[in-house]
Amino acid sequence: MDSIDQKLISLLRRNGRASHAELSADMAMSRATIRARLEKLAVAGEIIGFTVIVKSDIAEQPVRALMMIGIEGRGTERIVSRLSGIASVQAVHTTNGKWDLVVEIGTDTLADLDQVLTQIRRFEGVAISETSILLATRKAQIP
Repeated sequence: MDSIDQKLISLLRRNGRASHAELSADMAMSRATIRARLEKLAVAGEIIGFTVIVKSDIAEQPVRALMMIGIEGRGTERIVSRLSGIASVQAVHTTNGKWDLVVEIGTDTLADLDQVLTQIRRFEGVAISETSILLATRKAQIP
């Protein structure tokens, strides 16, 4: 992926509904070139899909937290799969260092958060965890 492709993807991240005509104007390229580059990025697996973001997707939950999880053995994929089935789990990230996973959680109440944390801590293979409640967001970017 070259710098032109990166700029094209950046424009799409800001406005996923941008037409080929809008993208070609922003990039100073022909619509055919934009179409061909988008097709090439999709075929290469660089663009794996398009989605819709609705207001409720970015509305903040009143209680938000980051849970860091240490996993014993080789159960990461199984645990990620189970985490994906919990509605309050907004994202799961693999990481390096002390923690194997970082999980973003959003709930309506502290009691709900406690219930989710307890559920996750009971997963077979979860060896240790640490949770930080997010107090305020000073800077955020819409995905």
